[in-house]
Amino acid sequence: MNLWQAAVLGVVEGLTEYLPVSSTGHLTVTERMMGLHTDSDAVTAFTAVIQVGAIIAVILYFRREIAAVVAAFVRGVLRPEARDSIDYRLGWYVIVGTIPIGIAGLLLRHVIEGPLRSLWAVAAGLIVWSGVMLAAEKVARQDRGEKELTMRDSVVVGVFQVAALVPGVSRSGATISAGLFRGLDRVAATRFAFLLSIPALVAAAAFELPKALGEGVGAGPLLVGTAISFVVGYASIAWLLRFVAHHSIGKFVPYRLALAAAIIIAIAAGVSATG
Repeated sequence: MNLWQAAVLGVVEGLTEYLPVSSTGHLTVTERMMGLHTDSDAVTAFTAVIQVGAIIAVILYFRREIAAVVAAFVRGVLRPEARDSIDYRLGWYVIVGTIPIGIAGLLLRHVIEGPLRSLWAVAAGLIVWSGVMLAAEKVARQDRGEKELTMRDSVVVGVFQVAALVPGVSRSGATISAGLFRGLDRVAATRFAFLLSIPALVAAAAFELPKALGEGVGAGPLLVGTAISFVVGYASIAWLLRFVAHHSIGKFVPYRLALAAAIIIAIAAGVSATG
């Protein structure tokens, strides 16, 4: 992989990681357009590693909240009387909510890195989850904020996050939808979705980094892709939080369906759906 390909993929990763349009789906389509083999170990590993830029972006954006959660969690572990704070509970919510995708990611790793990287899977994920997003908005009460989060919320959102392993679904699309189904307002659902994404993305990147270097991707492309995904990712986080405060995530559905249609047309025109 050369530097310009890495730069393009960095832009795509940063722009789509936190928007409910599926970063994996967009990366799969972009990689195919550049002639890269999406089912190769090197490309799969590169895709996971450049997420580090998006991870750093969300950590910096929520640095005060993260620091407060970590501090409260440590205090709560050491002193039982300090366990009533929302920040202490939020620490547990993130831990518990991460367990489902951790288990699923390990058990289904070969399926995720193989058959699910096909264009058919991307198109199906985009279409099916668009319906889920619209359903979530339709039933959303939005009568609970971040301070009303519960352990049950974290479990439900964590289970929904597993769906993001399917290209085309979108991690934020899955977790924000889950929050809406649980009655959270869009901002609270989005903020929790961002916090919940950190452990999963860190684990995926750490797992794939040795493979990426071992497959000969090279430190240069990895650094370029990661740096660009950080800059673009930070901007997309700030924009999405402002957007969801006043708009439905259903606004992204027409784009998702248009992309799915374009993929299906491309396959029908002779573009290989796999490989």
